[in-house]
Amino acid sequence: MRKNKFWSVLVLTLISCICGFSLAWVFSLAKDKIEENQKKSIKRAVYNLCSDCEKIEEKAIQGKIIYCLYDKKNNLIGYGFCSEGQGYQEKIKVFFVVDKDIKKIKGIEIIESKETPGLGARINEDFFKNQFKNLSIKSPIKCVKHKPQENEIQAITSATISSKAVVNIVNKGIKELKNLLGK
Repeated sequence: MRKNKFWSVLVLTLISCICGFSLAWVFSLAKDKIEENQKKSIKRAVYNLCSDCEKIEEKAIQGKIIYCLYDKKNNLIGYGFCSEGQGYQEKIKVFFVVDKDIKKIKGIEIIESKETPGLGARINEDFFKNQFKNLSIKSPIKCVKHKPQENEIQAITSATISSKAVVNIVNKGIKELKNLLGK
């Protein structure tokens, strides 16, 4: 009986090790492709949010990447930055573009989200993201349930946690960007 348990434990341990090493190996093969796809989605977001952008320059400050955006004449026209935080279910990653003075937000793009389909996932819809276009960021953005005033975003019905999460992530990102740039 003891011999049987020993072999069962040994076989299960061996199978677990093989599966674990296989997963690690597959991840190591896919890691570069995943990073490449994330960079492509950020560049696509930059060009969607800032149509007059002709050149993107990545600048690393304190381990964070800031995307400096330039026009045809090589003039700085804005910054792009990625920020993340907790949503209703899981992490939400938001990319946003601001003007060069960090006074207005040009727009946002949801890079990563696993919110509830039909509810929180509606943060990916244009009607929600378009509320951020040309929004003043002199003071923090607020998320409200009623018709929004200046510097406010209307929350998505039945998805206020996800809506507030996006607003908080953007506010946190703007504050972080200002600190990194010393503005």
